[in-house]
Amino acid sequence: MMMFKNIALILILASALSACGLLPDQKEDTHNWSASKFYEEAKEKLNSGNYEAAIKLFEGLEARYPYGRYAQQAQLETAYAHYKNQEQASAIAAADRFIKLHPNHPNVDYAYYIKGLVNYHDNWGIMNFLMRGFLKQDMSERDSKASRESFENFKELVTRFPNSKYAPDSRQRMAHLLNVIAMNEVHVARYYMKRHAYVAAANRAQYAVKEYPLTPAAEEALYIMAQAYNALGMPDLSNDAERVLKRNFPDSKFLSDIQESENPSWWKFR
Repeated sequence: MMMFKNIALILILASALSACGLLPDQKEDTHNWSASKFYEEAKEKLNSGNYEAAIKLFEGLEARYPYGRYAQQAQLETAYAHYKNQEQASAIAAADRFIKLHPNHPNVDYAYYIKGLVNYHDNWGIMNFLMRGFLKQDMSERDSKASRESFENFKELVTRFPNSKYAPDSRQRMAHLLNVIAMNEVHVARYYMKRHAYVAAANRAQYAVKEYPLTPAAEEALYIMAQAYNALGMPDLSNDAERVLKRNFPDSKFLSDIQESENPSWWKFR
């Protein structure tokens, strides 16, 4: 009951915040606004967190003044505003549009960066927030599709623009995403182990080790391989996995579990 009360409180708070100024302002008379005026007003809305109003003004700027630097910058800012407003599809569409229209623009690297961020944070929304907050859901337990797309977005950025100011952050996020994707494979292998589907568990864990050998997820993947092969009555393969685990993770917490399963105490039943 306490969890549902907290959920209700968050929803009420969100509604109250909307009523207190997060919603777009009433329609303003923009008839005589210059491009710079449009941009300044839109940036003010964006910086204050009124993303819907900012998007409308950026779109109005581009419609009224479709050419020039203000229109181009408005297209980029629109992608960012959609991103901040948790509108993933619209943010990616706006970024893709900018890339298509201005492939040689000095700031086109930012459009690629926005795409990466959108997929990186593809766990937006009140329900996903509640899942993370109350159920302690890990990023690697979600579908890895968004993580893979984010990795590819950041990879394209650092490949095309290795000297971009967004490249260092992109590389850090790629390293994190690689382990997230690898851990997703481990979660699946762990599920198969619980279902006693040992062949599937071994195959999934082996894939994680082969594709992502330098990630921390490889440690548990090797453990699962050893356990799965042991359950299948394949001691040679089980010993091989254990040997690799010992060599690469000599202090692994999983080693004692493997040894106990191979040599159970006399009072334990298999």
